[in-house]
This record gives sequence, C-alpha cells and structure tokens, in this order.
Amino acid sequence: MRILVVEDEQDLNRILAKTLTAEGYSVDACFDGVEALDYLEGAEYDAIVLDVMMPRMDGITMMMKVREKGYDFPVIMLSAKSEEVDKIMGLNMGADDYITKPFTPLELLARVNSQLRRYNRYREAIASAEPVKDTYHVLGGIELNEETVEVFVDGAPVRLTPIEFKILLLLMRNPGRVFSADEIYERIWNEKAVNTDTIMVHVRKIREKIEIDPKNPKYLKVVWGVGYKMEKQ
Repeated sequence: MRILVVEDEQDLNRILAKTLTAEGYSVDACFDGVEALDYLEGAEYDAIVLDVMMPRMDGITMMMKVREKGYDFPVIMLSAKSEEVDKIMGLNMGADDYITKPFTPLELLARVNSQLRRYNRYREAIASAEPVKDTYHVLGGIELNEETVEVFVDGAPVRLTPIEFKILLLLMRNPGRVFSADEIYERIWNEKAVNTDTIMVHVRKIREKIEIDPKNPKYLKVVWGVGYKMEKQ
C-alpha cells in the first residue's frame, strides 16, 4: 500500500518515511501542500500523513483541496498544537484522525494501520456488495444509492466522505430511530467506542451538505441527551 507523507520538518519527514517503509508500506515524501497536490496528480495513494503547519500551503488548505477533488482515502493530520479547536478544524475539513506532536513511531503506525483497515473494509464491502432490493433509500429530497455510493439532495449530487456516507446510510435505513453517539461509532468503526467527539463533527459536516439551513435542520436531528436521527418525512 502506498502512503504520501507531507511534512516540512526534514528530520521528522525522514523518520516518518523510514518508519512506514519498515512496516512494509511504499512511501513518497514531500514538504508542503503544493508539492503534495502534484504528487496526487501523478500517483494513487491509500493514505496521507499530513502536517498542519507548512510553507506555501498549510495542511488545512490542502485537506480542503483533497476532499474537493474527490479523494476519499484516510488522512491523518499532524500538529504541534494541542488546542481542541485545531483538532475540530482538521476533522471538519475531512481528516480521519489527528495526532499531536510529539508522538512515537509506534503511535503513528497504530493510527495508520487502524485507518487503513477501516478504509479497506469499506472498499471491500462496496466492491463485493450484491444488488439487493433495499439499496436505494429516499427521505424527502434526499436520495441515497448504496450500490453506486451516491447521494443526491433535491436532484443535485452531494459528495460525502466514506465515513459520512456510512453514518448517513445507517440513519436513513432507520428513519425516526434515535442512535446514540456510542452506537453510531461502534456500528461504523466496528470497535468499542472510546472517543465519540468525532461523531458530532461528522454529523455537523453531513448537515452542511444535506441541509438548506444546517442550524435549523429538516432531516438530521439531534435528540438532546440521547443521540441522532433522520426525521421521517
């Protein structure tokens, strides 16, 4: 599997590349977001390890461009900042995980391996899915097609990340049912919930894409103190 490392600190860049290569990954390394986008045009990657603070183009801006171009592979962001706002911003832009510097090579490998396992399970499920009767879901103006992994809102296509798609699919399969953040996490990631803050972030991002007014949602509702649901139309 091929990983792109984007880190402007040369010593850390070299350590990251060496660590991932020793694990058996094919690694390309570059030093800023502009250079990284050029790499993406010329090769296919399974994941990106991306620093936030870089010259020419920072990691947050690059993240936006990566998702705008339709790349759905995992992105693990690195930052020396520990403030919650930076973590939330990275996740809002489409990051799948976030590591605060300093970190150990073992932590990096654990995060990369975990994200790639999840992403591969998702790709395998999509590739092996057989057409069944209930793979097309409609709720008001929202249409979701499991077979083609497409979402339309009032006839217009909406681009979701793999995690966003899976959360929306879970909720649309069960309109009116309230799912707790823990239950959503465990169903999507197939592991015990340890940090459900990311669910709130993903729900907010889904709302921004499917709601006319995300602050007054018509479809994706919060049941305070309980969880989330898709409102029956």
